[in-house]
Amino acid sequence: MGSVLQQREVTPGDGFVSDEQRRLAEQKRAERARVLQNLNLQRENILSQRTSSPARRSALEAALAQIEAQIANLG
Repeated sequence: MGSVLQQREVTPGDGFVSDEQRRLAEQKRAERARVLQNLNLQRENILSQRTSSPARRSALEAALAQIEAQIANLG
């Protein structure tokens, strides 16, 4: 008795990931990393600014809060 190899159809639930899916996932990871790096640079820029103007300080604090919220949403 010889065994017959049967080729099984691969479905999404099988745990196999196509090259296209891997490529798209890597693109998403790279884009997220770029966005996160950009937000961190903006954050550092804001933190490095010094001002004696209350209005400017308030604007910087608001911008910093917005950037930190975006960073938290990515996390």
